[in-house]
Amino acid sequence: MKSLAERIMEYAEASPEATPICPSALLHLGTRGAVNQALSRLARSARLLRICHGVYMRPIETRFGRCAPSVDTSLQSLSELWGETIVPNGGGAANWLGLTTQNPVRSVYLTSGRSRRLLFGKHPVELRHAPRWQLAAPHRMAGVVIRALAWLGPHEVEDGLDAILPRLAQEDLDELAAAQAVMPRWMAEPLSTRLAHG
Repeated sequence: MKSLAERIMEYAEASPEATPICPSALLHLGTRGAVNQALSRLARSARLLRICHGVYMRPIETRFGRCAPSVDTSLQSLSELWGETIVPNGGGAANWLGLTTQNPVRSVYLTSGRSRRLLFGKHPVELRHAPRWQLAAPHRMAGVVIRALAWLGPHEVEDGLDAILPRLAQEDLDELAAAQAVMPRWMAEPLSTRLAHG
């Protein structure tokens, strides 16, 4: 008869990459205490990665050996698991839009849930609770722009808008216009002025 750890690994290996493995999903295999112990042992032996309290993932095999699944794919899975919005932070958005050459030293994402620290192998990722307006238009260009402007702040918002708006498609401009209602005044007003004057 297979051990509980082996049956958990069979379950993990049958799941798509970056699937969160939680004790509550494994209770058909054993008691809560036994499942928790088996998961801890599998994490200590590096057969599973402990992402945060109560969440594990299967490492992926590459030609360089075992490594953590893609952070973006993993965060998408965790977003679905927790029912939260998770998006890259404003510094990353500003860098991606060419508004700064600073590369973020740490991986920081914004979330509608509570702040927490995740660990993907040796790669730490920080989730920071953010206000609703910074999470507007998740995974859309309008949302990237809002988070980049939030990172720039009130004193640089005008320059940021001048640099970004001419490069956006009409669809993105329409989404930004729709999101004005949730933006702080220091961002909504200069944006509204520019959108009104084309």
